[in-house]
Amino acid sequence: MKKQKKKEKKPSSKPCRFCMDKIQIDYKNDTLLRRFVTDRGKITPRRITGTCARHQRQLAHAIKRARSVALLPFVKVYYR
Repeated sequence: MKKQKKKEKKPSSKPCRFCMDKIQIDYKNDTLLRRFVTDRGKITPRRITGTCARHQRQLAHAIKRARSVALLPFVKVYYR
């Protein structure tokens, strides 16, 4: 008989800040959006920020819209 390995418990996920505090996501609020962008300009994933799927989609859409309106840079570090 084969031994079955015990499955490790996944650590509890962080609560979504937007659900808890009832914060609205707006593309014009660049100070809020900058918290969810890395130093390279990439959108931070859900597993790191702890946002729920619904708010992560809204956040990504708002960041992309803010980039196109030039409120946020596409790339923060410029390479030569």
